[in-house]
Amino acid sequence: MKITALYKEFFNSEKAGGFILILATIVSLLVANSAMGESYIHFWHIYLGGLSLAHWINDGLMAIFFLLIGLELEREIYKGELSNIKDALLPIFAAIGGMLIPAAFYMAFNFGTPTSSGAGIPMATDIAFALGILALLGSRVPVSLKIFLTALAVIDDLGAILIIAFFYTSSLSWTNLLIALGIFALLLVLNRLKVKQLIFYIVGGIFMWYFMLNSGVHATITGVLLAFVIPFGKGDKKSPSYKLQHFLHQPVAFIILPIFALANTAIVLSGNLSETIVQDYSLGIALGLIVGKPLGIFVLSYLSVKLGISKLPEELSWKSVVGVGFLAGIGFTMSIFITLLAFNDADIINNAKLMILLSSLVAGIIGYFTLSMVLGKTKATLKK
Repeated sequence: MKITALYKEFFNSEKAGGFILILATIVSLLVANSAMGESYIHFWHIYLGGLSLAHWINDGLMAIFFLLIGLELEREIYKGELSNIKDALLPIFAAIGGMLIPAAFYMAFNFGTPTSSGAGIPMATDIAFALGILALLGSRVPVSLKIFLTALAVIDDLGAILIIAFFYTSSLSWTNLLIALGIFALLLVLNRLKVKQLIFYIVGGIFMWYFMLNSGVHATITGVLLAFVIPFGKGDKKSPSYKLQHFLHQPVAFIILPIFALANTAIVLSGNLSETIVQDYSLGIALGLIVGKPLGIFVLSYLSVKLGISKLPEELSWKSVVGVGFLAGIGFTMSIFITLLAFNDADIINNAKLMILLSSLVAGIIGYFTLSMVLGKTKATLKK
């Protein structure tokens, strides 16, 4: 199976970024629960230009993260795992199962309650963390498994983005939204006219982000919209899309996501943990990520193959699909992001973040040991 240089770069940056994310999370938790905790938490709520630092990070920097996700999704569609419909359908069905079943688990506990808005929390996969754990298995991991997890996680995140757009939008300002969409249309025209200078798209993207921010639709959607108007061309090193994706890899993996983790995992560990765990939203998050994710991914993948809709790569087994399902239960970045949009109560947000961390930890450990046993001591090699 041919692996493009850009995919290797994406995979390597994401897996290294996963380790940095873990370190940032540990540091944030330790500082938040130290003597400096109050000052540390207050720091993220300092206002600059009308927005708090946390707001700039979650609405601004994360738009750049979504831009990278959009560029990767575009690459997958044109040249990667999603370019062949038969190959694409397996991770697509897996992602659908990995979104619907966790949401169903969550709603089983929260339907009709004030916390039902958190149904999107267990639906997403953290690419950086999932690939970081997978990287610990080294050369035993077959290429098809890496690509399956990457494609699944990218589609998952696209699903999360759509959920944010449709279900976590506050009151709309149609004027600002129409201006933002007008800028998007103008950038599409530039794309059709084969304008390749990135500066026009970046400047247009900044203005689109501003009007989207003031429209009520979450501003991070701008990142994905911008990704799909930047010319892809042949997808080679001369492509504007390639150049931008190449440029964004390291800043996103080593700066943006760690800053997001520092700002959003400043969780004060107080109160009764046993009481927190048995809350309806806590149970929904935990079972959604730990049970719903692997179950949904396996069931829909299995059905799609047995019905002849998709095919299972030769290097994959159904046991390895289960292992990937558990790794997909590492929600972290996207789950925390949706938590911030779903709830207004500070205590619920704090407790939900804690449950996301604990559930992601459990899912990651189970996924690692499952794949470790399945893959055994065999050595997989990358085909150049």
